[in-house]
Amino acid sequence: MSPADSPILRTDYTGDGLDEADLLPTPLAQVRAWVAAAQARQAAQGDVPEPTALSVATVDAAGAPDVRTVLMRFLDARGPGFVTDLRSAKGREIGGNAAVAASLTWPSMFRAVRFRGSAVEIGRGEVAEYFAGRPWGSRISAWASHQSAPTASRAELEAAYAAVAARHPDTGSPDDVPLPDHWGGWRITCTEVELWAGRRNRLHDRIVLTRVGEGGLDDADAWSVGRRQP
Repeated sequence: MSPADSPILRTDYTGDGLDEADLLPTPLAQVRAWVAAAQARQAAQGDVPEPTALSVATVDAAGAPDVRTVLMRFLDARGPGFVTDLRSAKGREIGGNAAVAASLTWPSMFRAVRFRGSAVEIGRGEVAEYFAGRPWGSRISAWASHQSAPTASRAELEAAYAAVAARHPDTGSPDDVPLPDHWGGWRITCTEVELWAGRRNRLHDRIVLTRVGEGGLDDADAWSVGRRQP
């Protein structure tokens, strides 16, 4: 079937939009409010799976873009953050070029948040505290998987998981699986945060918060507010 023969599905976005007058005082407050609304909608209606799913774009050594989806595990005045195998493709790419972009997208709510900035490695203590709270199986996987590396088969991966599980059986303690040296996280120090809200006839709202000072996402004076055409 040629593209001309393919059915074109169109949805007119019926969101509430976003007006500058309705913005909360800081980028952090606004993003947190939208994340909370997405989580509440998922709990009530079930149509926002993984409300904290974060698409993260990096650049490889050849200058080619790369993107993948992780879960946003941190969100504070310093920026959004995620955890990963530091040996992974994204870890290596960030190590070579810290410039990153990321987005949270909630199609059923006609909302998205875009972040642009630089990735900064999250401190070991903060990573360790988060790791201890992960389910036992997720902690085992952090040891078993060499993220982004080739594998011969699914069976090879499951065998590696079983071997690590045997070494570190589930005792119900947060200390039964040690934190791997290769496992950590990245936080995005934002230079720009864009709030996208879908409206009818593709006349969407794009409110852009641009860094103009040294403060964090919780400092209103560090950000200017502007609007972009859709």
